[in-house]
Amino acid sequence: MTPFLHAYFSRVGWEGTPETTVETLRKLHLLHNCAIPFENIDVLLPREMQLDDQSLQDKLITARRGGYCFEQNGLLERALHELGFTVRSLLGRVVLANPPQLPPRTHRLLLVDVEGERWIADVGFGGQTLTAPIRLQADLEQVTPHGDYRLLREGVNWTLQFRHHEHWQSMYIFTLDKQYFADHVMGNFWSAHWPQSHFRHHLLMCRHLPEGGKLTLTNFSFTHWDKGHVVEKTRLADVSALYETLETRFGLGVDDPRHGFSEAELAAVMAAFDTHPEAGK
Repeated sequence: MTPFLHAYFSRVGWEGTPETTVETLRKLHLLHNCAIPFENIDVLLPREMQLDDQSLQDKLITARRGGYCFEQNGLLERALHELGFTVRSLLGRVVLANPPQLPPRTHRLLLVDVEGERWIADVGFGGQTLTAPIRLQADLEQVTPHGDYRLLREGVNWTLQFRHHEHWQSMYIFTLDKQYFADHVMGNFWSAHWPQSHFRHHLLMCRHLPEGGKLTLTNFSFTHWDKGHVVEKTRLADVSALYETLETRFGLGVDDPRHGFSEAELAAVMAAFDTHPEAGK
């Protein structure tokens, strides 16, 4: 086992000897979702997010931070590759908010070939991200630990949808075209720097729980979900409560010399876009 895999398995809580199978892919996918939170704090601080292997390892593993799709799926891609999987990144156009025209390719996901089938894996779409790989097969409803999904196909375009109450909601559109590191760098930079990017105007976090639950955070609003139902919803009182929640509920590392951040730095971030609990009362 490589030093990277040893560190990665320790971070996500893997036990046992992995094999290059669909079952390993499923187990690793869920463990990753539950251990490494989705978060965009570095966009807000602001800090440049590097996508090379060492930077992802330093931040998401050593410093116990989280990240968004370019980081999360970059880390998972490396782990799967070192395990012997045939895997490569794809890029998608996010349509969750029903934009009037197609947006640029700013979502990184993974295509995995294993046991004679092709699968989509994605640990980087926040609260609605997959928590299990799904077959690359159109019009097949597929069950994951945290919801039902399906893929639609129109020509070269694939659309991932999730079941939202009684209807299907599109998440993103992608093709199977080969992508290069430069494509990820461009999408990452645009997501972090485009003035209208939602990553620049809201603190967003999610950590999935093994039995179908998840924890989400939008600015000061914390929610604990269980199988689609709200079991706890709290408006955090202040930055101190927010900082504690990041550490205790999301398991976020905050004290790393390079990738950590102080309560004062977090306070400056939250004040910059007027999301204090007292605002608007």
